[in-house]
Amino acid sequence: MSEKRLVRVFLVDDHSMFRAGVRAELDTLTDDIEVVGEAGTVGEAVAGIGHLRPDVVLLDVHMPDGGGAEVLRQSRKAYPEVVFLALSVSDAAEDVIAVIRAGARGYVTKTISSQELVTAVLRVSEGDAVFSPRLAGFVLDAFADRPGAAPISDPELDLLTPRERDVLRLLARGYAYKEIASELFISVKTVETHVSSVLRKTQLSNRYELSRWASDRRLV
Repeated sequence: MSEKRLVRVFLVDDHSMFRAGVRAELDTLTDDIEVVGEAGTVGEAVAGIGHLRPDVVLLDVHMPDGGGAEVLRQSRKAYPEVVFLALSVSDAAEDVIAVIRAGARGYVTKTISSQELVTAVLRVSEGDAVFSPRLAGFVLDAFADRPGAAPISDPELDLLTPRERDVLRLLARGYAYKEIASELFISVKTVETHVSSVLRKTQLSNRYELSRWASDRRLV
């Protein structure tokens, strides 16, 4: 009887601690997956994918030098056999739609459990499309082009940097500054700076108004 083939996974995220955590979880929970490499930048990711030709790439959406969509743009056509699964703190409609249009096979958020992540990796490797529950509707709306579809562009939202959106999203969910800092691997001071910048750009005055603003744009 032939030996079962392992699903070879490549990790792309700009936080080395997060990559180490995901690698440890995958190594501990299943014998069906082998993490063959990792990268913290777009350039490293493109080079690593080309060299290792993994089965599945777990791909962060927001990175300083371009993010998941840029990795897809540079890799998808050259290596069509590689499957990309976005794994991000962001559950914003425009982020989901952007990476799916760029060629990702699925999109799950970093709140996913370890066992759910294992299942998602195995499913996309077999050809399934996988989404965290509330995200599938964004994709269906966008590609069906129905009335009420999730907006792909919002001029006010476009003023915010990806990191400011991440901070705003967690703030609107009730996270304290310290919790946001821990979730995003940044300092409390940096969180405060981002919040001040968001308040200035949106011309809002407090956390309550920001939460409403974020909710109106389906960021929460």
